[in-house]
Amino acid sequence: MFAALAAGLTLAWLAGTLHADTLDDVRTRGSLVWGADQEGGGPYVFPDPADPSRVIGFEVDLAGLLAAELGVKSQFSQGDWNTLPELLRSGSIDIILNGYEWTPQRAGRMAASRPYYIYEMQLLARADDAALRSWDDLKTHPDGKRAQVAVLRGTAAAEFIRANWSQHVDLVEYDGTTDAMTQVRNGLHAATLTDWVAAVFYRDQPQGRGLKFVGEPVAPGYYVIFARIGENRLVGALNRAIETTYRDGRMKAIYDKYGIWNRTQEGLLQASPGVTTASRTDVWTIVTRYGPVMLKAAWMTVKLSVASMPLAVLIGLFVALGRMYGPGFLRAVLAVYVEVLRGTPVMLQLYVLYFLLPEISPIALPPMVAAIAGLAINYSAYEAEIYRAGLQAIPRGQMEAALALGMSRVTALRRVIVPQAVRIVIPPVTNDFIALFKDTSVCSVITITELTKQYNVSANSTGAILPLAAMTALLYMAMSYPLSILTGYLERRMATSGRPGD
Repeated sequence: MFAALAAGLTLAWLAGTLHADTLDDVRTRGSLVWGADQEGGGPYVFPDPADPSRVIGFEVDLAGLLAAELGVKSQFSQGDWNTLPELLRSGSIDIILNGYEWTPQRAGRMAASRPYYIYEMQLLARADDAALRSWDDLKTHPDGKRAQVAVLRGTAAAEFIRANWSQHVDLVEYDGTTDAMTQVRNGLHAATLTDWVAAVFYRDQPQGRGLKFVGEPVAPGYYVIFARIGENRLVGALNRAIETTYRDGRMKAIYDKYGIWNRTQEGLLQASPGVTTASRTDVWTIVTRYGPVMLKAAWMTVKLSVASMPLAVLIGLFVALGRMYGPGFLRAVLAVYVEVLRGTPVMLQLYVLYFLLPEISPIALPPMVAAIAGLAINYSAYEAEIYRAGLQAIPRGQMEAALALGMSRVTALRRVIVPQAVRIVIPPVTNDFIALFKDTSVCSVITITELTKQYNVSANSTGAILPLAAMTALLYMAMSYPLSILTGYLERRMATSGRPGD
């Protein structure tokens, strides 16, 4: 027994030794796995228009160049931008190379390379917005309201606005740079602040047409490569590769290819963002510091659910009645309505309401309105099927009896059929209500920061994954458990109350 235990411990130690140094692993397997999010768009990492199955961009070329210096090939791994540190920590990727700005918080949780690019941020506004010609014009919005500035979520641009302009403007965060540009062009926001490289790249692309540069670039910073804490050999090798390829001009050739070389990059080798040692924050500090933020996000989840579910139930009931008792053409139309909504993801439906609708019509829905409408419309299809099943469970003779008593068909439905169907479907509808609490997370794609998105952002910025995950789970339980109790009660009551007509 002790021999087996000793052997197991020895094997575990050997496994840890074999995988303790990522640089050795990289050279053994012959590939450097780098994580990035192609949703962020150009010129970083984005699908090749000629072949969408492959990615291109200056960081794709840079990854290949640095990997070649290490004597291996580069291997791209797709990941959500905000959760790349978690993928790094889990060992799914070797490095993060995706326009990640150096910050003390990130450098305290991950090992940072020397900078490979000095970025600046550029303010963009609609080309026809004559009232916005400088940063100061944001303070005096023409209609008297606070101007809204859109940014990519979790970036230095968001922190810059919070730190310097929160008294004058409202910050709106998107999951994609081009999403922010699109909504500025559609007139939903006054301006967007994005990295100069993205602004230059999209200036002649459809996403950036109709936008103008406002003022000079501001707030320079550094893009760095991040590895796991302790991977000093890997970081050292990457640093040498960055210096070598910069000095011999190969790095500049890549930047020239994408039109992002400027005089600022001449000081790249002298750039030094600083050194930060890793630090841990105790659980109680995490709870007290982020508890209010998480509660605010949970309240947003509650508001979305409570506002959208009654609408979904009401629409679903009318759709079910139309499919059961309406004329033939209406039944066909409603059948298509249900199948389309059930057959397409709610995220796509939110994109149509929030991004596509302003492109094809003069209607531009605020994020909250679009989120409630999207959830209500999507869930109405499922509620319609639940109600249709409830209506079919009512014996046909009850409608005939009501008509024989002189009731009209509408009166019979309102006073006899629908009340019984509602009584039958209450438990499954309540279960859908519980599911809706979790499905509100997709609303983050249209700038709504609900509980799941707030967890992702907070965990990414602090590294306190377990405490924040536990807090998030408890909040979801606090919201959904009372409904679970109600569902159980209703199901027990239904089971003992006999037939629907009793």
